Amino acid sequence: MSNKKTSEINLLIPGEVGWEIWHGSPEKGFSLKEATQVTHASELDHIPSGDITLLFPVKSITAIPMRVASTDEALFEDLAGLHAERLGLRPDPMAGQLTDQFVISQDPENTALLSVLLRVPEDGDLPARGPKEFDVSARALPIDGDSIALWKEFGRWVFAFSYQGKLVYCQATSFTSASPEEELIRDIRLALIQLSLQGIELEPKEIRLWGNPEVVSAGALTGAFSASEVQISPRPTPHLPTPASKLLPADVRAARREAKRRQNIQLAVGAVALVYLCLIGWYAYGLWSDLSDTKRLTALAKEAEPEGKLYEDYVTRWDELAPAIEVQNIPVDILNRIANCAPANSGLKLRSADISAAEIKITGEAQQPAAINQFNLALHKSNDLANFEWQTPEPNQSNRGWEFTYTATNPAMTPNTQP
Repeated sequence: MSNKKTSEINLLIPGEVGWEIWHGSPEKGFSLKEATQVTHASELDHIPSGDITLLFPVKSITAIPMRVASTDEALFEDLAGLHAERLGLRPDPMAGQLTDQFVISQDPENTALLSVLLRVPEDGDLPARGPKEFDVSARALPIDGDSIALWKEFGRWVFAFSYQGKLVYCQATSFTSASPEEELIRDIRLALIQLSLQGIELEPKEIRLWGNPEVVSAGALTGAFSASEVQISPRPTPHLPTPASKLLPADVRAARREAKRRQNIQLAVGAVALVYLCLIGWYAYGLWSDLSDTKRLTALAKEAEPEGKLYEDYVTRWDELAPAIEVQNIPVDILNRIANCAPANSGLKLRSADISAAEIKITGEAQQPAAINQFNLALHKSNDLANFEWQTPEPNQSNRGWEFTYTATNPAMTPNTQP
């Protein structure tokens, strides 16, 4: 047993007095929900949920049977359009899809077609809830074999011809009598003659008169045609026509386009909202992640706080020991850098040196003051002694030549950092 859900459909079909609402599905059949007195579809209320198929009354269409010299379905629409133009019928191209073609029969060289031309719907002809499909009432009523069927729509007689169960022609009349009369029989005969002129020969074998058997009678139909006796019965249950019609009035088509446009806008807005929500989620996740990392790092910092204090003490003590243990602060290294500033072969000698990382005091002598001046200049320019600020007064002349006393201080060194 199939578990596939059957979709429910509402068939709106013109009844003898007003619109009828049939509900069901092609698989399970349809049942009458309501037979109204309403003749304008826009006034229909209480249509059950589900898709709507509107079956236009026969008076809303012009049926044009024809025979075309082609079996190519792609050409049927154009051939039917040319035939309609020759008859002076030209649908408004801005009014929607108002034409459709249905195959009656085919042979190897030509095709018998029924072309349907829908009159532009007027105000009130369409229900408030937009139908999903449109078709013609005559196609929804089963007419078996080669038959003539007659029934009433909105109080007026209509008739239809079928060939091997396929609709060949249908026509609405202005006759409202309780039973068929001679004028109606005359219109049926004229329609059969028109079919013959179109190359479609039809010999009805049955005449079906649909109506209340207690009210309607065969009347003028009795003996009017060579078919068997007239069969009177209630109008049969409608079905969903196959193949589906392409009829689609302009206002419905425009409404569908507008609905599609609104749907696209809603989808676009939804997509933007989704992206926005994703960005918010991503940002919130980032904040949560950052907060988690912050909490984790804070916890690690608290755990490492004792070690941090030990490291801080270590750095402080290392800074205190730096003047004594770092190479650039060792007095011997400083003295070597000072000695490198003495001009070569100048006879300049250092007699004493009091050196620390913070202060320097040196005394020396030379035979000529030029050597002392060169030494003075070299001390100020030396990159190795750039941390010191020198005080180099003029040399003094002595019994052994010229003497000098130079001092220097290191501003970066405080007295408590001296070794």
